[in-house]
Amino acid sequence: MAERLIADVLNQPDAALEMTLRPSLFSEFVGQAKVKERLEITVQAAKQRGEAIDHVLLNGPPGLGKTTLAMIIAKAMGANLKSTSGPTIEKAGDLAGLLTNLEAGEVLFIDEIHRLQKTIEEYLYPAMEDFKLDIIIDQGPNARSVRLNLPRFTLIGATTRSGLLTAPLLTRFAVRERLDYYQAVELQQIVLRSSRLLNIEIEPSGAMEIARRSRGTPRIANNLLRRVRDYAQVKADGRITPAVADKALAMLEIDQNGLDEMDKRILESIIVKFGGGPVGISSLAVAVGEEPDTLEEVYEPYLIMEGYLKRTPQGRVATELSYRKLGIKAAEEKPGKQSDLF
Repeated sequence: MAERLIADVLNQPDAALEMTLRPSLFSEFVGQAKVKERLEITVQAAKQRGEAIDHVLLNGPPGLGKTTLAMIIAKAMGANLKSTSGPTIEKAGDLAGLLTNLEAGEVLFIDEIHRLQKTIEEYLYPAMEDFKLDIIIDQGPNARSVRLNLPRFTLIGATTRSGLLTAPLLTRFAVRERLDYYQAVELQQIVLRSSRLLNIEIEPSGAMEIARRSRGTPRIANNLLRRVRDYAQVKADGRITPAVADKALAMLEIDQNGLDEMDKRILESIIVKFGGGPVGISSLAVAVGEEPDTLEEVYEPYLIMEGYLKRTPQGRVATELSYRKLGIKAAEEKPGKQSDLF
């Protein structure tokens, strides 16, 4: 239960507050410099031609700014943004309703686009390429196809797992950008900006303490800032210093490297229960009491990036750094040792 609460703190911000902290202009968006430059050029060129920009796919781990960038693009184009997500589009009629209500130049943002049903995805092909929509009316012998003309619009898709997108859909995005984890210096700028917006008194070194434990993710940095603010308000004089931030994050069980209790449980399970690996994701999920998708999308990317975990064809393997982190002596490798793949 404690680990679940920590995960919620890190990954589920209050929606209203999050909106107030989102930058609305390219100039306010910190980090992702190359991605931002390319998108700015795309937007400026489209505006000069008086056209809608090409369809855009934003890929990357959760919390890096995909939704924010979609909003910035729409605002820069002077266009309305209509948002939805892949799981909420349950039937072709839902998609048809969204597309037929769009006006020329508007932006349709689909979050988690990799979770669109394949039958619904096929309706997007002519809509994205020819701006036409083929819908089936009636059923059985009376069924007939009707083609509707759509205004020129821009589809912006966001996904944490671009590998799950089919090739026909992937190739219809003329602009494809991947967002990577942020550096601590960039996150420090984000924390300082959020502090100004929230009227939080914070020292630059206190902001850096939060930034370097934020797993390279702005959303987590903003969430930790709110939790540290609460601690500083109750336990200190309201000012966030490095010492106050350190004590607050220690209370949240987030260590100097940004690892929380679930991260350590994952590494410990691989080392102790599965002899260091390899172990399949399903077995690991059962061992730590978490969903496989959550492990793959929330925890694994950071552990792999920081060198604590390796993903191999046979399964997950703990690295030497994991043994040192947990203070466990690595056992000698046994020849021919393998674990399940599922």
